[in-house]
Amino acid sequence: MLGIILGLIVLMVLAFMGWSIIWVAPIAAGIVALTGGLDLLEAYTDTYMSGFVGFAKQWFPVFMLSAIFGKLMADTGMAKSIAIKLANLIGTKRAILGVLLAAAVLTYGGISLFVVVFAIYPLAISLFREANISRKLLPATIALGAFTFTMTALPGTPQIQNLIPIPYFETDAMAAPIMGIAAAIVMAGGGYYYLIWRQKQLTARGEVFVEPKDKTVFEVDGDMPIIWLSLLPLITVIATLNLLKWDIVISLLAGNLLILLLNIHKFKGFSKSINEGAVSSVTAIINTSAAVGFGTVVQAVPGFDKLTNMLLGIPGNPLISEAVAVNMLAGATGSASGGMGIALEALGPKYYEIALNMGISPEAFHRIASLASGGLDALPHNGAVLTVLTITGMTHKDSYKDIAVVAVIIPIIATAVAIALAAMGIY
Repeated sequence: MLGIILGLIVLMVLAFMGWSIIWVAPIAAGIVALTGGLDLLEAYTDTYMSGFVGFAKQWFPVFMLSAIFGKLMADTGMAKSIAIKLANLIGTKRAILGVLLAAAVLTYGGISLFVVVFAIYPLAISLFREANISRKLLPATIALGAFTFTMTALPGTPQIQNLIPIPYFETDAMAAPIMGIAAAIVMAGGGYYYLIWRQKQLTARGEVFVEPKDKTVFEVDGDMPIIWLSLLPLITVIATLNLLKWDIVISLLAGNLLILLLNIHKFKGFSKSINEGAVSSVTAIINTSAAVGFGTVVQAVPGFDKLTNMLLGIPGNPLISEAVAVNMLAGATGSASGGMGIALEALGPKYYEIALNMGISPEAFHRIASLASGGLDALPHNGAVLTVLTITGMTHKDSYKDIAVVAVIIPIIATAVAIALAAMGIY
């Protein structure tokens, strides 16, 4: 047990310092292996790598096709077209709502949240400039739209955080829709009203829009696809995944092919976009696979049984222990998918067995695993948090407090609401 805890501390501290989990996870796994009485070399080459390779084998096509999909949407101007139309419909007076909804639509449509940050920023800063809102709120606004309810709560979302639980609980992307929608309302509504309150607070203190050092002017590209064509690939992915029940790989492939067909006149740039999307997916899948490999080693040491009993012994509904396990590991790794991967690799079969024995719908366990992954994952060392701060030119001191409220505190509250619904048999 001490070895597992020590390994988690090392993983969390080194990740918080900004060190890559690709090599931090094996070090932490080595600590767990040594203190757990495993042969170090065998623990790495066999146990660790079996978990690593197993996850990569199962999920690499999804990571790759998703990254390519997002890159093509951005490079063809389709993502920008959707963002502009939404912003125009809502108006500059509601700049926060405009940025939030634009990010949410793109993320729910299957575009990677990292790609959404880059696609939304030029539009977001222009809207904030016109509405004279402090740039301090820009990272939290983007985070609320991209890192929260569309990532983990809304049923049917093709984001990886909603897909990873599927094989563990034999569910689909629409699992526990009432729980998901309720949690989404808490996240979206609570986060939006918090940001509006903060806007009024900052304005009252005289903190309004200040130009960044590298002034970004949003220019509308006349060659962008019209809004309805731009929405078709997003609708295709969501509809085929949830209505036709296609495999996510086929759905993403269909979405990618549709983007290519609708933008055939831009074919010269296709290879560059596809190459860059594919390359970016490699880092993402390796990061998560490294975290899962750590979880496989944890599962192999004798102390794991004690850890399992401790987590499963948390009083009350077993969904609470699942939420605690996933949230803690997501916080330790700084990754929603990584933390959930570790937790479900180690405990997923046990929770599925509990679901069947206690008469709790496996869909509830799916939804809580997804929701819980989107809480403590957004601690200061999270990759998406670092990305949005870098792109917007803000610092942790400027904006992290607001990110923490909308992407950590409110999602944890939303998870509690979903657990309460499940306790009443409402899924």
